[in-house]
Amino acid sequence: MLRIGMLTSGGDCQALNAAMRGVVKGICTKRNDVEIYGFKDGYKGLIYADFSMLTSRDFSGILTRGGTILGTSRQPFKLMRVPDKDGLDKVEAMKHTYHKLNLNCLVILGGNGTHKTANLLREGGLNVITLPKTIDNDLWGTEMTFGFQSAVDIATDTIDRIHTTATSHSRVFIIEVMGHKVGHVTLHAGIAGGADIILLPEIPYDIKSIAKVIDGRSKAGKPFTILAVAEGAISKEDAKLKKKEYKEKLAKRKYPSIAYELAEQIQKETDKEVRITVPGHTQRGGEPCAYDRVIATRVGAKAAELILEGKFGYMVGLKGGETVKVPLEEVAGKLKYVDPNCSLIKEARMIGISFGDE
Repeated sequence: MLRIGMLTSGGDCQALNAAMRGVVKGICTKRNDVEIYGFKDGYKGLIYADFSMLTSRDFSGILTRGGTILGTSRQPFKLMRVPDKDGLDKVEAMKHTYHKLNLNCLVILGGNGTHKTANLLREGGLNVITLPKTIDNDLWGTEMTFGFQSAVDIATDTIDRIHTTATSHSRVFIIEVMGHKVGHVTLHAGIAGGADIILLPEIPYDIKSIAKVIDGRSKAGKPFTILAVAEGAISKEDAKLKKKEYKEKLAKRKYPSIAYELAEQIQKETDKEVRITVPGHTQRGGEPCAYDRVIATRVGAKAAELILEGKFGYMVGLKGGETVKVPLEEVAGKLKYVDPNCSLIKEARMIGISFGDE
């Protein structure tokens, strides 16, 4: 009997169901003696042994469904070693559940924090396979994560729709895109949506430079400006602060987010009317795009192959268009940032897109 545990952890995104479907279909086409334990709400289900017995039929018809049929929750890695309110050791509890159910493998779908915990479980002797889920596309060891392209499509659609009203009213529009630490979604959506200014966490901005671009467009007969801004965008001034100092400053920020702070600054610098659009969690929602369905199915199928071969301790990633296995210890704790000197940034600058830094 092959007993497989499965959970989805962290923020939800498109194609989680498609990826799980790929795993289950890949295994069940080769073996009939399979038990699937679906843990509810991520690591929480593994900690408290909250699970459902599933069959291959439960994964039928979910290829196009957004969200996750297992539910998810955030269990910060930094708190994993902290006992719960009843004194329960979470890590030991997860190991206990794994061994009590006599699992052969645990399939974990998640992003950066999820992979840290997955590697912790691997170090504890559990057989683990992970799949790269995050709209941020910031997991080290893979060129692409599922959920990213769907989020880019949604953010791009928002920018597209804002263009018409920005043009009609000669306004400055700020579209705040998800991405606290990395700006991949903002960069791609900004270019695809024809944004005039793109602000990323990796490239600190100068408000004077932003104002200069807006004024320059007005003088050139272009009275509107579109800014695609990552929620983690940071000014050159703030980038000089130590991490603790910056956190303290954010805690005292009177604005709901960076977009509102920028709007006030731009109005002061340019006398332009500024409006804000925050697509927020819509970027995580809805059906996965065709591209995400394909890569989620592919990494799921590759995970099935590894499980059937008894190869554990890996994340399934994509490199050079091919599915590959990447050692978990190489993935955990590493972020894949936007390289300020990458060709995509250079090409964006070539066509006149500003990153607010010069």
